[in-house]
Amino acid sequence: MKIIWKIRRREMSNALWIGTTGLNASQRQMDIIGNNLANSSTLGYKSADTQFANMLSQSLTSGSGSFQVGQGVAISSVNTKFDQGSFESTGSVTDMAIDGEGFFPVKDKEGAIYYTRAGAFVIDKDGYLVDVNGYRVQGINLFSAPGDAELTDICLKNIQSAPSATKTFGIGVNLNDSEDAGTSFVVSQNVFDSKGAIHNLSLTFTKTEGDGYWGCQAKLDNVETINSSCCGIKFDESGNLKNTYLTSCSAGAVSGGGAITSTTVNKPGQLYLNGTIACTRGADADTWTISSSEYPNLEFSLGDLGNDDEIAIDLDGKGGTDITLALGAGFADLSSFDLTISQVESNAADVTFEFPGLANGADIGSGNALTWNLIGDDALQVTGYAATSVIKALEVDGYTSGVLKSLSVEKDGIISGIFTNGQTSDLGQVVLANFPNVGALRKIGSYFAETNFSGAAIINSPGTGGLGEIMSNSLEQSNTDVSMEFVNMINAQRAYQASARIITTSDEMLTELMNIKR
Repeated sequence: MKIIWKIRRREMSNALWIGTTGLNASQRQMDIIGNNLANSSTLGYKSADTQFANMLSQSLTSGSGSFQVGQGVAISSVNTKFDQGSFESTGSVTDMAIDGEGFFPVKDKEGAIYYTRAGAFVIDKDGYLVDVNGYRVQGINLFSAPGDAELTDICLKNIQSAPSATKTFGIGVNLNDSEDAGTSFVVSQNVFDSKGAIHNLSLTFTKTEGDGYWGCQAKLDNVETINSSCCGIKFDESGNLKNTYLTSCSAGAVSGGGAITSTTVNKPGQLYLNGTIACTRGADADTWTISSSEYPNLEFSLGDLGNDDEIAIDLDGKGGTDITLALGAGFADLSSFDLTISQVESNAADVTFEFPGLANGADIGSGNALTWNLIGDDALQVTGYAATSVIKALEVDGYTSGVLKSLSVEKDGIISGIFTNGQTSDLGQVVLANFPNVGALRKIGSYFAETNFSGAAIINSPGTGGLGEIMSNSLEQSNTDVSMEFVNMINAQRAYQASARIITTSDEMLTELMNIKR
């Protein structure tokens, strides 16, 4: 009887222990459920899921063999569910959500790197992009010098758009072909020097004698006359800008070292000179390049050439240009030559302006040239119809300096700055991190930390390497499923009640066992 008592008491103790493990496991599950529900409104929160496992079993023997009895229950793991949370639209461009996988890398004040899905970022007083705890968002500063594009704190302080000197002034006008000689038409436009200072450029078109002719003059700030190679504008009968071409050229007999001068031009207007001369000599070819701004004369010399050699000259200059050729002894017996000049197809007229030094010392831009472009589509050209002289279009580059006015964030994480001078520049890029085993990350509040089991962080641009895209003006909400958590709560409550009943029943059985002796 005494031996039986010991066995019964041990079995009663096992039942009490098993009931206790059930109470502990259910209580831990309730803790996790409660934390999920409490964080149902936490930005970027990822809910946890409880997994249970049977504890060690006790092996017993009987006459028919052995059998095992379980020793209770325990929590085997608590898994973080990285399901996508819903998006909430906000009015802040620095609020960012991740549509897909990945984490925002942030750095605390000690330099430790953490990872988060909560993208409620702001720009602090020092210009850094930070989260609600002041941790600095990591990314790439694209405005850094080449070679410095490495992962660092994103700083958007004291960023300015540098000025750019005006180089091209595009214009579309109609100059009334029926105007009297001496009639002027002025086009005015602001331009910028290399320091961002604003100047006024005016072009004055003056009707001259002759059918379809207009002269032009350019002034800067209505004081300085800009040096120009402009030599007039010619229109055809339809009112379109027209190029003039040569139809004949006269030449006489020459002796060694003599000169041939071509002066005959049957049509007034413009002859274009691009300054390139190609000379063919047998199987070998040599090329000389010359430049000229005034185009009154062009002189060049040749060595001894054979009778079958050719000279090709492309011209774009003023009508009536004199071309002087100093020939070598190989041309001593030359009495004539053939000259073919074809019409230029495009209605093109380029005028190059070089700014002289200004009285106030402002720097227009050393070595820069302002090109007045008369080439374009139907909406940007010069015409000479018999209608009121009007400006059809104006295009001018260059701009003054500007300060940062607003930001935008693209899906690839590029942060663009919009400046007060109307310019837009890429300033930085928010990057994302991912891990080989995200389930092994360690939770630290709203952050995750790298562990040996998670693997090292893999940094990439949003939208690449399996990472999600950035959704600006949005925040990711908690992925807690409230209805499912209430279901889990009911199950945990019932499991807790059952475990408690095991303990009370075992206690009653022990009481009955104690009463046997009475």
